[in-house]
Amino acid sequence: MPNTTLPPAPTIPTIEDRYSRQILFAPLGASGQQQLAASTVAIVGCGATGAAASAMLARAGVGNLILIDRDYVEWSNLQRQLLFDESDAEAALPKAEAARRKLAQQNSTATITAHIDDLVPGNIESLLAPAQLILDATDNFETRYLINDYAVRESKAHPTKAWIYAAAIGAYAVTMNILPGETACLACIFPAPPTGPVETCDTAGILNSAVNLAASIEVTEAMKFLTGNHAAMRRTLLSHDLWSNQHSEVNAAHPRPNCTVCGQREFTHLSGESRPHITLCGRNSVQIHEDSRPIDFPAMAARLRPHGRVAYNELLLRFWHGEHQITLFADGRALIQGTTDITLARTLYARYIGC
Repeated sequence: MPNTTLPPAPTIPTIEDRYSRQILFAPLGASGQQQLAASTVAIVGCGATGAAASAMLARAGVGNLILIDRDYVEWSNLQRQLLFDESDAEAALPKAEAARRKLAQQNSTATITAHIDDLVPGNIESLLAPAQLILDATDNFETRYLINDYAVRESKAHPTKAWIYAAAIGAYAVTMNILPGETACLACIFPAPPTGPVETCDTAGILNSAVNLAASIEVTEAMKFLTGNHAAMRRTLLSHDLWSNQHSEVNAAHPRPNCTVCGQREFTHLSGESRPHITLCGRNSVQIHEDSRPIDFPAMAARLRPHGRVAYNELLLRFWHGEHQITLFADGRALIQGTTDITLARTLYARYIGC
């Protein structure tokens, strides 16, 4: 007779088994592991830095992750965005959702929430309220100043909230911990955004090693914060160029007394003052987010097919017309690729998507 004995059910490892090597690290221990499991971290941006940081946090046992990203996976991302693979680029999956799916496979015990959205003053309260720590993995200072305003303002009612600034370009990585009321905030160090031409990975390139250095430092500092090891956290703006081997640190241990944000508590970015609804978005693209409205993808696809090639899934629609591509998200936000001319981008949006 055939053997009908079923194989034993897989054993779900205990916390002690799964994180045994991490628990052995004395500054964390079993109590630190339990604190990680009870923590909630928001990662703003799921590109190179965000993909690396979220993967490390999930594998480290952080119990709740909130992923926020406005973009989708492209082939050029795979060189440095280690959480994604070719199937994600082929399907043009939104990065937040692609990251959520991968992280769920890496740690099924974590609660992972994906928001396919641009972080703006209108949604920052609802998206970031559950998080005790915010990790910066964005590609622009506008969003970083917005996070800084929010964290500083919230620190009055929630002293345990904090955020960590991180960036990478070329072979250069930089990070800084912002503990509102204790250390300098972003505006203390950078009172105004950079002016003139600013290098991006689209113009200067980027090494995946620089990305992972920034993410590794950011995640280590996050683990210190989440487990109550605040005294061990760095109080400097740290930068490191992996190619030239140059290293520098700027003291950020104390707030600047006349800082407009943490000193005078003027939250201009949080109030949305002068925030543009149409922005340059890197890689020869313009983002349009003037209106928030639900999009019926099948109906939109039927309307656009006479004018060009269309592909869509339940998360986004892509439309190709000549040298331009429009990527339309479910809330009406769009990326117009193939131009940096804001007027032309607005014209293409109005002509094919509608106002």
